[in-house]
Amino acid sequence: MRILLLLSAAWSMAAADFAVVDEAEFRKLFPKEAKVEQIAKDLKFTEGPVWMPGGFLVFSDIPANELKRWDAKGGLKTFRAPSHNANGNTLDGFGRLITAEHDARRVSRTEVTGAVTTLADTFEGKKLNSPNDVVVKSDGTIWFTDPDYGLAGRAKEQSGNFVFRLNPNNNQLTAVVRDFDKPNGLCFSPDESKLYVADSGAPRHIRVFRVTKNGEVGAGSVFAKIDKGGPDGIRCDDDGRVWSSSGDGAQIFSPDGKLIARILLPQAAANLGFGGKGGRTLYLTARTGVYAVPTLVHDAKKGKRR
Repeated sequence: MRILLLLSAAWSMAAADFAVVDEAEFRKLFPKEAKVEQIAKDLKFTEGPVWMPGGFLVFSDIPANELKRWDAKGGLKTFRAPSHNANGNTLDGFGRLITAEHDARRVSRTEVTGAVTTLADTFEGKKLNSPNDVVVKSDGTIWFTDPDYGLAGRAKEQSGNFVFRLNPNNNQLTAVVRDFDKPNGLCFSPDESKLYVADSGAPRHIRVFRVTKNGEVGAGSVFAKIDKGGPDGIRCDDDGRVWSSSGDGAQIFSPDGKLIARILLPQAAANLGFGGKGGRTLYLTARTGVYAVPTLVHDAKKGKRR
């Protein structure tokens, strides 16, 4: 597959930030003068970017045991510490922060009062491994991955590394997929008929599953393989493309799994998410830094809030 490293003259300023495979599709994703900007640095290991209703970015710094916040006017501040080694973050339909926490081995919700509620920390009477990333479906169910990366020497009680669905109305927790090596990032297609899940273990690929309206998950298939590093956090945009973090930054795939382009970063990205004005800025957490790039698209979840 031929990579186009130089675009037409109008796009040449941003060429160093991208490696383009399909130029026609690439032009649908980014404005002409789009460039990658570093907005935070000198952190330890960043993860889980989510844009908050108040107009600021929240993300995790896992080893620092902090949730950080950033906005263009106020810069970088502490949002919450300790964070229980928080990893992935998302919002529920009411704009409340949902967080996967390694140290507490739980999925939590931050209430409007600031209080933190445990949503799930056990399955079938045994402690979860170390919840990694999380997404909320429009029906309010919370879906998360539970690999064993964050056990840090503690005993593993689960028999595997599962993908879970939590119904917060009755606290029913269901393991919907049980055959992953290291399940990681996950996202839904715009119509929520497909669930994408990254496997950061040996397969280093993204799988896609059919999902029924009542939340039943069908057999999965390989959607795309990440050839630089492995997939970590992933997002779907409003047209059904899949954006995956990778060892070279991020990789963008068409709905049928064809590589469109790469966003090139000096550090491997761990996660990414849309936010900013109109939800059209992509934020990437990459090791010790956080980066931003303007886009022409937004998250598949935009407009599905309750």
